Amino acid sequence: MNTPLYRLNSVTKTYDGRTVLAGLDMEVRQSEILSLVGPSGAGKSTLLRLLNFLEPPTSGRIQYRSATFDAHTDVPLELRRQVTTVFQRPILLNRRVDANVAYGLRLRGEGQVADRVQRALAEVGLTALAGQKARTLSSGEAQRVALARAIVIEPEVLLLDEPTANLDPYNVGLIEDIIRRLNAEHGTTVVLVTHNVFQAHRLAHRVGLMLDGQLIEVADAAAFYNAPRDARTRAFVRGEMVC
Repeated sequence: MNTPLYRLNSVTKTYDGRTVLAGLDMEVRQSEILSLVGPSGAGKSTLLRLLNFLEPPTSGRIQYRSATFDAHTDVPLELRRQVTTVFQRPILLNRRVDANVAYGLRLRGEGQVADRVQRALAEVGLTALAGQKARTLSSGEAQRVALARAIVIEPEVLLLDEPTANLDPYNVGLIEDIIRRLNAEHGTTVVLVTHNVFQAHRLAHRVGLMLDGQLIEVADAAAFYNAPRDARTRAFVRGEMVC
């Protein structure tokens, strides 16, 4: 788990002159669950977009495995396919649940689609709803379909952007269990963005606090919560406003 999968060096991201990430240096370790916490507008979701190679950094470098990328480098498709994101509000196709889960496999032209979809639905506890229209599902069920759609392509890295926001405690617990199993049984590297400091404490091996586009502190979960080094981290853990 100590082997770096990503290394970010002096990564900056700007939009129309507004700096969203400011000289970020960080690592994501192989097979860890890393949780990023912080207030809205801190740059967490933007960072996920860079980790998923949806956008390049404005400056700086991102190393993934042995390859290094910057603002002028295209990321090869075979590496992009190793990473996927589940967003807070998943967009599902107006099709059956199993067709939604199969969509990525069919786009890639991969085989054994039916068996893999069945396994993914079993992983998220939705086997009985395979034939139901996806847009008739509850919010929690829809989020689990989005997770199954990610799981079925067997990613090396799973990026989660507030995956349980506004869900009931039952579905929060189910989704947290799915995340733990993926990490423990498959070695999937997980980067979880959440406002919920308790969720980060429950799930993560390491936790990082982001403020104003900067990574203020990152540490093993126990040290982050029990002995934070930075005063802003101590305030955040206590539930105080930080800026």
